[in-house]
Amino acid sequence: MKRSLDLVEVAPQADPPVCRIMDYGKYRYEQTKKEKESKKKQHSFKVKEIKLRPNIDSHDYNTKLRHGQNFLQKGYKLKITVVFHGRELAHSNIGIGMLDNFIDDLKDYGSVEMRAKNVGRTIVTVVGPLKSK
Repeated sequence: MKRSLDLVEVAPQADPPVCRIMDYGKYRYEQTKKEKESKKKQHSFKVKEIKLRPNIDSHDYNTKLRHGQNFLQKGYKLKITVVFHGRELAHSNIGIGMLDNFIDDLKDYGSVEMRAKNVGRTIVTVVGPLKSK
């Protein structure tokens, strides 16, 4: 019975380098399988984004608030962005106040992970879900 085995360098940093005779295809298959298994055990957060404008109507505000509450209940992080257009930037205090109200309305569902940061014509903050008990 003839096998196709390979000489594989296992530990090149060792002195002298360590080599093994093995089936390299099977070895690579097992390595990728281990990597996939370890990735399954990792917990990664998905981020959902809600964009607001300073002159938003109350109904639209409530709708976006409900969406934000649902996202936080499902365990997503929430990126809240207030976008200014044109002359709205001159009254950025309105946008900041609205963002503070939005975060205050979400306090039962999540906590602020990143404070409001002013980036050009936008103000961005991140709210994470509350830790489950």
